[in-house]
Amino acid sequence: MMSLPDFMEKQILFIEARYGVENSLQFQNDNILYKKDWKNSNRISCFKVFAIFIIGNFTITSVLIKKCRQYGISLFLLGNNFECYAAVSSGLESNFILRDRQYKKEDELEMAKKLVENKITNQLLLLKERRFLLNFDYKIKEMKEKIEKIGNEKELLGMEGSYSKEFFREYFRQMNWIRRMPRTKYDVNNVLLDIGYTFLFNFIDSLLRLYGFDTYKGFYHKLFFQRKSLSCDIMEPFRCVIDRQLLKSFRLGQINENDFEYKNGKYVLNFDNQRKYIAIFSEAVMKNKKEMFDYVREFYRFFVVEGKKFPEFRINN
Repeated sequence: MMSLPDFMEKQILFIEARYGVENSLQFQNDNILYKKDWKNSNRISCFKVFAIFIIGNFTITSVLIKKCRQYGISLFLLGNNFECYAAVSSGLESNFILRDRQYKKEDELEMAKKLVENKITNQLLLLKERRFLLNFDYKIKEMKEKIEKIGNEKELLGMEGSYSKEFFREYFRQMNWIRRMPRTKYDVNNVLLDIGYTFLFNFIDSLLRLYGFDTYKGFYHKLFFQRKSLSCDIMEPFRCVIDRQLLKSFRLGQINENDFEYKNGKYVLNFDNQRKYIAIFSEAVMKNKKEMFDYVREFYRFFVVEGKKFPEFRINN
């Protein structure tokens, strides 16, 4: 199992295909070699790579895939819209003890309550950080009392939705916030949140695979065809990382609506401007990679070590 010091030395590569250029990744002498038009552009040691996210059309070899698995590197293939359409996992799929306990876990509602409480706490911390919330302690106490009284997943989902709606309205009010509409590309704010959450989801998913979890078996998000419900679950406490980055980028003037096109009732990010927003959100994820690794590691121990507590993530103020 990868240790924290080993993980902290690792890097995540985000590689974007350039239109009109032949892009390829190859393996050469324990290095991953990136080529443009068959000319060497960059290289990195396989020992330093944790995961590779390839955006756009690339040429990769079977040798590269084999070596990625050999060196424990997860390979994710993303479209230009950042949707992951294929992956080569380096996870421990043979960890049958973990999966047996994952499938037989009975206290799913209590786990879901802790997850939602953690997510809402981080949302309130962000509001407090921007001085949008003055009665923080009262809000935390009120929220915990409400969660304690909840008796089923449907009630919990409704409560989470209510708090999130209020959070988005208050936190992004400077950005002319309308409402959260995932994957609809309703406006620029929703497009950017979708991009950020996609990177966060893929990173969390790769960490869960690292430990051998079945990422399709969740406890808050229930089983649904081709949905990685567990990855959806574990990313919930960390959504605040993307939320904070979006508001920060807006206040720094990094977001420009001219970078987007409006086509067929949807906002679409121009191809030439993708790199900027990839950098914005990948940097936010990378700054919190230690905390995410720690969380998933403790989540693993929660299943395999008797008496371990459910993990918690608190965003730093």
